[in-house]
Amino acid sequence: MMVWFLTLAVMGIHSIMQTPGILMALSPYYAAQFVLYHGWLAFIALGSVVLSVTGAEALYADMGHFGRAPIRYAWLFFVLPALTLNYLGQGALLLRNPAALQNPFYHLAPGWAQIPLLLLATMATVIASQAGISGGFSLCRQLIQLGYLPRMRIMHTNAEEEAQIYLPVFNWVLALGSILLVLSFRSSSALAAAYGIAVTGTFMCTAILAMVVFRRVFKWSVPLSGLVFGFFLISDGTFFAANVLKIPDGGWVPLAIGVSATILMTTWARGRSLLRARQSADSLPMASFLARLPQSRTVRVPGMAVFLTANPETVPTCLLHNLKHNKVLHDHVLFVTVQNLDKPEAERGHRAMVQELAPNIYRVIVRYGFMEMPNLPKALEELNAAGVEFDAIQASYFVSRELVVRSTVPKLSLWRMWLFLLMVRNATPSTEFFRIPPDRVVELGVRIAI
Repeated sequence: MMVWFLTLAVMGIHSIMQTPGILMALSPYYAAQFVLYHGWLAFIALGSVVLSVTGAEALYADMGHFGRAPIRYAWLFFVLPALTLNYLGQGALLLRNPAALQNPFYHLAPGWAQIPLLLLATMATVIASQAGISGGFSLCRQLIQLGYLPRMRIMHTNAEEEAQIYLPVFNWVLALGSILLVLSFRSSSALAAAYGIAVTGTFMCTAILAMVVFRRVFKWSVPLSGLVFGFFLISDGTFFAANVLKIPDGGWVPLAIGVSATILMTTWARGRSLLRARQSADSLPMASFLARLPQSRTVRVPGMAVFLTANPETVPTCLLHNLKHNKVLHDHVLFVTVQNLDKPEAERGHRAMVQELAPNIYRVIVRYGFMEMPNLPKALEELNAAGVEFDAIQASYFVSRELVVRSTVPKLSLWRMWLFLLMVRNATPSTEFFRIPPDRVVELGVRIAI
């Protein structure tokens, strides 16, 4: 990437030296004059002008992997100057030779450098695509943690770095989507319409969400938030409005993808909410179960049982089924609930909260931020420091295998119910997602109607 951007800068400088008058383009006077003189045509041109800053949205995707400082310094002191020099160089070329408008970038280079430049551009494109891939993986994982997508298989490609992950299903979806887009649009100029809508829409969403964050988190007043971010909304909204004209020419593609993704996420969130509500309504309160346990004459067997439950105040269904069929309970019992926080990481030292409900029966709440990957056995091993003996080799994990069906009075429409059931059937099991050893898992089926 350094070779690529240095090449862009050198090509631009060489052209600028031949026509130094292009440096006047840095003055906003000419931009204002262009808008005043051409009017509606200038507004339409904004749809193409905005493509000069495309790629900036990828910085947000990489920020979660590299941090704020590296992205900021690389952009301000390396990437932005190189791009500016190259764009000025293309402008200088067009002043000298208007016929080069067909492809000003490649005409900046001499004839002998065309093929090497094409190969370098291809390699840079492959490397740059990693921003979309790694950002997509990170975003997909965060949506899963926040409860807006079903669990997917997440492979860890680095034993030391937690953020190095690979999502096979999402990777295939990304690959197939990219191939279909290329086959459908056939050229980068045709794809520019879809790209413009996607980028300017991202800019607007970023401005709106930033305004919400500064209002709710940093307690900014409404007038101050509106004044600061209103400027960005006006600017981004103008560019977005210019690209709206391109919706019939391909701009509808990112809008369709956005609507589809929203339907998937809201359907999953709504379905899981109904599922949890039904489970809570049908479950036994934990206090009642513990009160009856001494008189129940339940046989206690050696070992440790870990029961996964979404609601720490109710008895897990898998425990009731285990008592019904096996009529035994282990000497040591852990009721474990995994909570997903609305922040990137759980506070240090506050990963797990332990409460003793009865002798050798504990309630454990394990917290994870939306940028963290759950590792339940590792988190439970930390309970030894809190005085709770936990042996990962001896522990048995009991989970409920939910069979979701449509109730007689469904709360979801037929098509959304079908979509939710499809996602449920294809979701990665919770045991695999929490990285629980499969040979330590006992699954008990339960039928739930929503």
